[in-house]
Amino acid sequence: MNPHDKDIEERTRLAGTNKFELLLFRLGEAPSTGERELFGINVFKVREVLVMPKITALANSHQHLIGVANIRGQIIPVINLPAVVGCTPKMGLTILMVTEFGRTVQAFAVEDVREIVRLEWDQVLPAEGTHAGALVTGIARLDGANPDTRLAQVLDVEQVLRDVMPATKEEITREVVGPELVLPPGSRVLVADDSAVARSVIELGLKAMGVEFVMTKTGKEAWDYLQALADQVKLDGGRIKDKIAVVLTDLEMPEMDGFTLTRLIKQDARFKGIPVVIHSSLTGTTNENHVKGVGADGYVGKFAPRELAATLRRVLG
Repeated sequence: MNPHDKDIEERTRLAGTNKFELLLFRLGEAPSTGERELFGINVFKVREVLVMPKITALANSHQHLIGVANIRGQIIPVINLPAVVGCTPKMGLTILMVTEFGRTVQAFAVEDVREIVRLEWDQVLPAEGTHAGALVTGIARLDGANPDTRLAQVLDVEQVLRDVMPATKEEITREVVGPELVLPPGSRVLVADDSAVARSVIELGLKAMGVEFVMTKTGKEAWDYLQALADQVKLDGGRIKDKIAVVLTDLEMPEMDGFTLTRLIKQDARFKGIPVVIHSSLTGTTNENHVKGVGADGYVGKFAPRELAATLRRVLG
């Protein structure tokens, strides 16, 4: 096993325990306070970190796309992350973080990279309640419950990519997703995803398939919804399986990740027979094997409406 696979193996094991590793970096001074705030991205998505290589500017590209870099023979687009977030790097853009999301590779220029911290997902609060901008999905309390904890903003890289490189995605229509997906009467899809852009794409896909759904923003919110539904069904009679046809969950989410949500559902007799599909931008065989290990019924990469439709059809049989 090469060292890279060993790393992935280790991180995947970590993910199964509702823990993850956050790579912390700075983007320069914030416009409102002049402070150099900490930002973070899940290490799982970072392929390598290197000193800024030579960048070739592209003609007529997005203002925050600096250009492309030749990294080990691969031509990779480079995004000016401080500019996207609105910070001013006083030390310049010195470091490049190469990331892999879904099936794309891109690099982010940052001011400097600090350290890697190992956190529990419950140390990350959803950003929705904090009035953070659309580019932040969570606020990580790096020192746990310590009242003086340092805070890091977890960036929604999917949103950044959509803003800077709005790839010519095919429109999500009935032609793309195929015939209507028929769920048992009265049942719906329960979705958990902390990224606003991902939720909007899922919503378009499910609407095109003609299905009812409930949208939640974290694994914990989805789990609480299932608990409340179980209590309701106990009073009214019937089966939860008739109310929730399938659970579609992201992997990385504040408070509770998708691995933990999947395991909780699969270990609970009340939810027997409800398929769980993991929908993530963390692709790769190790991940997909781990997904099977926690008992998920399907795995689909993000922003692939055809695959999502096919996977839902398959698990609903």
